[in-house]
Amino acid sequence: MRVVIQRVRHASVVADGLPAGSIKVGLLVLLGVEDIDTEEDVQWLSGKMVNLRIFNDQEGVMNLSVKDCHGDILLVSQFTLHAAVKKGNRPSYIRASKAGHAIPLYEMMIAQLGKDLGRPISTGHFGADMQVSLLNDGPVTIIIDSRNKE
Repeated sequence: MRVVIQRVRHASVVADGLPAGSIKVGLLVLLGVEDIDTEEDVQWLSGKMVNLRIFNDQEGVMNLSVKDCHGDILLVSQFTLHAAVKKGNRPSYIRASKAGHAIPLYEMMIAQLGKDLGRPISTGHFGADMQVSLLNDGPVTIIIDSRNKE
């Protein structure tokens, strides 16, 4: 499971032409799922994201988590995070999970992030054509892959 986390001042997603989710200060999380991912990956990544100290404290030092600063989370599925680009110029998405495996893990992540954050999160719509708007704060962008947790 791979995530791209962006610290944002605000972010929103439109799915199939309709507003889907939006947040003010918080984290925009792009999530890619592959077939080897499990509930353990969901729990580990959720805990890591909610407690990642990337928000400024009163001294301007990145010392607070999204939970500490009462920020929000917007989760958007993005299969292209598992693109393979070694051969040719057309990315291969063979590592990205099909909906049958990915949707349950995406839904688990929604629930786990809400539990770890202490309130519901905002989301896009799995598999939809989406447009994401954001104001990256910092900019701060972090990539985490659950295959690298040890």
